Amino acid sequence: MSPRHDWKSRRCIVVIPAFNEQKDIAAVVREVRRLSGFPVLVVDDCSEDDTISLARAAGARVIPLSQQLGAWGALQTGLRYACREGYEFALTMDADGQHEAVWIDKLFAPVIEGEADVSIGCCVRRGSRARKIAWVMLKAASGLKMEDITSGFRVYNQRAMTLLAGPEATLLEYQDVGVLTLLKNAGLQIVDVDVTMLPSTSGTSRVYHSGLVVAYYMAHTLLLGFSKRDVRRRS
Repeated sequence: MSPRHDWKSRRCIVVIPAFNEQKDIAAVVREVRRLSGFPVLVVDDCSEDDTISLARAAGARVIPLSQQLGAWGALQTGLRYACREGYEFALTMDADGQHEAVWIDKLFAPVIEGEADVSIGCCVRRGSRARKIAWVMLKAASGLKMEDITSGFRVYNQRAMTLLAGPEATLLEYQDVGVLTLLKNAGLQIVDVDVTMLPSTSGTSRVYHSGLVVAYYMAHTLLLGFSKRDVRRRS
C-alpha cells in the first residue's frame, strides 16, 4: 500500500488556534473529524464568545489559555502538547473555515513519503493586492522561496514539531518568516502543496485588520527576515 493512502492510520493530531470563532469552529472540528478521524485540539486564545463550549460539543479537546498569546503562541502550545503526547505528525489549520479538510490527504503525501519535513497548503489566489505585495516584500527580505508563507494550513513531522516546540521558537511572534527561516536554517525540507481555500466568513485577521497593526507586522517581520538572511550568509 502506498504511504499516501496510509495517512489515516498515522498518529496525528490536528491543532487549531482559535479566538472568537464561535460561528465556524464546530463545523470545522466536525468536518476534520469526519474526513480524517484524527483527534482535534483547539487552543483557545482567551475567546470572549462560546468558542470553547462549541468546540468541545463538536468533539474537540480544548486547551483554554489563561492569557492571550496570539496565533503563534497558541499554535506552539498545541505543538508542545503533540510532542508531549508522542504524536508522529501535527496538522495545523485555521478555525474560520478557510482551510478545507478535503485537502488533508494531498497535504500529508510529501511528508509521509519522506520528501519533506513540512508541507504548506498554498493558495496564492487568496488575499488582497496589498497582502500579495506584502508577501513579495517578505520573501525578498528573508530569501524564502515558498509561495504562500503566511498559510497556517500545514503538516509538521516529529523533527519539525520538536524544533518549533523549543525555546528559540518561543521568541517568535508570527508563524510566517520567523518560523519558516528557523525550520530552513535547521536543514528541514519545506514544500508547497497547491490547495484551494474558502473566504473567511467570520472573525478578524490578527494582522490585516488595521493600518497600525499592519505597519508593526511589516516592520517586525522585514527586520526579522533581513536578520535571518544575514545569519544564513555567514553560516
